[in-house]
Amino acid sequence: MAMRIYVTKERHSGEARTAMVPENAAKLVKRGAQVAVETGIGDACGYSDADYIAAGATVVQNHQASLSSADMVLRLRKPPVEEIGWLRQGSVHISFLDPFSESELIQKLAAQKVSAVSMEMIPRITRAQKMDALTSQANLAGYVAVILAADHLNRIFPMMTTAAGTIMPAKVFIIGAGVAGLQAIATARRLGANVEAFDTRPVVAEQVQSLGAKFVKIDLGETGQTRDGYAKALTEEQIAKQREGIKKHCAAADVVITTAQVFGKKAPIILTADIVAGMKKGSVIVDLPIESGGNVEGSVINQVVEKNGVKIVALANLSGRVPVPASKVYSTNLLSFIEEFWDKEGKKFVLKLDDEIIKNCLITHNGQVCSQAVKK
Repeated sequence: MAMRIYVTKERHSGEARTAMVPENAAKLVKRGAQVAVETGIGDACGYSDADYIAAGATVVQNHQASLSSADMVLRLRKPPVEEIGWLRQGSVHISFLDPFSESELIQKLAAQKVSAVSMEMIPRITRAQKMDALTSQANLAGYVAVILAADHLNRIFPMMTTAAGTIMPAKVFIIGAGVAGLQAIATARRLGANVEAFDTRPVVAEQVQSLGAKFVKIDLGETGQTRDGYAKALTEEQIAKQREGIKKHCAAADVVITTAQVFGKKAPIILTADIVAGMKKGSVIVDLPIESGGNVEGSVINQVVEKNGVKIVALANLSGRVPVPASKVYSTNLLSFIEEFWDKEGKKFVLKLDDEIIKNCLITHNGQVCSQAVKK
């Protein structure tokens, strides 16, 4: 019997992304899977139910029954807790799960004997690059952060020479040169801004400079990154040095974009109230990691607040503001993950428990929390 894959609409308010685009649904069907999608799943991205039917998928309306009969459930965001009991025991559920913060959800998935895969936990190894959904979404978030900043700024980004004189380019300071930060640098440079960037990891200086930005050096002592490439958490002393070091760069900037996150933990406060108070009136801050707590003291999730004439933009789900490309890349991440463990002869997905990728991203299995990282 063909493997039954069900792709559900997102239940999170305002979420426009979808976990499966028609072209990738067609690829799963070609591999022998029975693909069912919830009616209206692609509406916000311009995909009609007819597009999914043309791809070989079945469009269904009974969400609960579809969850209960599926061998595999695909979605983007974590499932509502009340839906866990509808999942078939022994089924595979794949989505972002926020496993370090969602203890109740993880325990319920384990109790339901669901094999839950968390897309955040895909390891950053060469073989898994095409499955790395965190990277694909962060890349888009970095782009959107700059567009938001440009929209809220009271001046333009590029230099313009006119008959009335020369308009100088905007100064943009980006804190954090991970995936989102690097894309923010590239986007701001394309728009013509002068860009500086800071990161606790000196190893990224070359990447920053290759994009045409100046790398700001602040001596914090010993810093580094995890084996997956994430910045290590700083000590309180290092954080204080960092704040002091970036203060003058923030004061000179027209735009500051913060992107600093520590994987699995609350985002560190980098811009304190006194740093914000020292910035120019009319300048703009975009607090990109607001969903994990934010980097800016005084920022409010999903609001634009003004402090001493400085706008703090703290809108959640930035990649969701460009749902068409965000859905396409996430859908491709899911497809790549499934294809990596697809049994061509049996026409089904096989959980290879001894595989490095599965060991990292499988959170619950066979009634237990099996992820060592989440257990800790």
